Amino acid sequence: MAGKDISEKILADYNDVFADIVNVLLFNGEPRIAPDKLRNAGNRSQYKADGKLHEQERDVTKYFTDSNVTISLLGIENQSRPERFMPLRVIGYDGASYRTQLLNKEVTNIFPVVTMILYFGRTHWNYSRHLTELIDLPDDFKPFVSDYEMKNLFEISFLKPEQVLLFRSDFRYVADYFVQTRLHGDYIPAPGELDHVDAVLKLLSVLTGDHRFEEAMDVLPEKGAQMCEVLDAVENRGIEKGKVEGRKEGKIEILYYTLHYSPQRIAYQLHMPISAVLDIIDSLSTSDEGKE
Repeated sequence: MAGKDISEKILADYNDVFADIVNVLLFNGEPRIAPDKLRNAGNRSQYKADGKLHEQERDVTKYFTDSNVTISLLGIENQSRPERFMPLRVIGYDGASYRTQLLNKEVTNIFPVVTMILYFGRTHWNYSRHLTELIDLPDDFKPFVSDYEMKNLFEISFLKPEQVLLFRSDFRYVADYFVQTRLHGDYIPAPGELDHVDAVLKLLSVLTGDHRFEEAMDVLPEKGAQMCEVLDAVENRGIEKGKVEGRKEGKIEILYYTLHYSPQRIAYQLHMPISAVLDIIDSLSTSDEGKE
């Protein structure tokens, strides 16, 4: 679990990626946050419960400063699946950050805390973003209970393609992968070189559950690889592990079910008639049904 958490954080921890995510999702692509104006903040905070001291850790947190004055604390949380009580977690993170300011005698002006949740699921977030909707709240108490809205939750797989084009960092390729595979069941990579190959592959490995992304690092350069090269490495790794080299049925099974290539793209890549590809996919589906 610790390795999973680290892999989710490593890409967004780069200042160019962090600033890019904030600029696109909060400011519609305007360069409001400059990477050189960011500095790392402590990700851990403590709270007391049941007479014991507990620790909570955020994914990635950075101070945004301008002219040596702290303007805001920005935090990014990654979620691969919906979590019912996520608003309570966000309250805990934000509250701890404000309390830290309150206890710091050198702080004269309280700066805002902004938490962003990046949700990578292929279905919409199906839980409430409001605190009061998570509480069994009698009607006569409603006027007296402060609500808390989890405002900045972004469903990455449901971004519009034109939004994806606004990204300038490696996060563009991650977002593009999830948007394309949700919309088309297929992914055709855009041209361009990755600056943080290792971090991108680790993040994709964690979010998709496909460890071949991480294993592909063995045959890719640390910087400058393109996503088409990544997919070729992932595909070859899958073929090796499945021991299906030379068998078109095995290749099609990996390309269709694991990499989510369209039948048309498989036919083009394997130099096969589309009808033959469809016949094999149909036979594989029939075989899977028989196993059930």
